[in-house]
Amino acid sequence: MKVGIVDDRTIDLDKLKFILQEEEDVELIFATTNPEEAYAEIQKNKIDLLIADIEMPGISGYELADFIQTHGLLITVIFVTAKSGYAVHAFELNVHDYILKPYKKERLLQALAKYREKQHAGNLTGRLILKQKGHIEMIPKKDIIFAERTGRSTTIYTTNQSYETYMTMNELEGSLRENNFIRSHRSFIINLHFVKSFSIYTKKSYSVTFEGTKQIAMLTKEKMDYLQKYYF
Repeated sequence: MKVGIVDDRTIDLDKLKFILQEEEDVELIFATTNPEEAYAEIQKNKIDLLIADIEMPGISGYELADFIQTHGLLITVIFVTAKSGYAVHAFELNVHDYILKPYKKERLLQALAKYREKQHAGNLTGRLILKQKGHIEMIPKKDIIFAERTGRSTTIYTTNQSYETYMTMNELEGSLRENNFIRSHRSFIINLHFVKSFSIYTKKSYSVTFEGTKQIAMLTKEKMDYLQKYYF
C-alpha cells in the first residue's frame, strides 16, 4: 500500500515512520510536518492511505480529509490525534479509523489490518462483496454501471438489477479501484465503460446518461475537467 503521513509534531511523525517502516507491504510516499506539503502531495492522488493529525497550523487534517472526499480521490484516511472532539466529523467524512494519542503500536497495526481486509474483500476475483442481512451478494464489477448515495444507504445499479447497501461511498471506492470507475460527485461513482453522454446541468455540474439503464448520475465540473485532461 502507498502511504502518506502528516503530523506537525516531529516526535509523532517519527513514531509513525518507525512503525510503518517495519511493514513489508507499506511504501511511504511522503512524511511531512507541513500540511501544505501534504495537501500538494494529495492532489497528485498517488497514495492509497493518508495518516494525519487533525489540529495543525494552516491546513487541518479534517480539511485534508474533506478535500479527499469532495474531490472523490481514492484515498483512505486514518486520523491519529490527541483530540477526541472531532470523532463526529470524522464519521461524517467516512474516515477509516480514529486513533487517539498516546497510542500503542498495536493500535495502529490494528487499523492497518482492518484496511487490508477491506481491500482484499473488495478485490476478490473481480467481484464486489456485499454482506446483506442473511446472505452475501457477489457482484461482478464489470456489470456495475454506477452507484448513488441517498441518505444513509447506497444503491448500486448493474446491467441486471440494483442493490441496496449501507456501504459508504468511501468504502465502495476502496473496493472499485479499477481505472474505469471514478468518483464523479460526492454522491456518485460511475463506470466510464457504460457512459453514453454528458450534458450541462448547472454551471458547476453535468448529468450523465448510461447504456443499460435510464437512471441518471451527476458529475462535477472539476471532474469533467479531470476527464478531459486524462481520458478524452
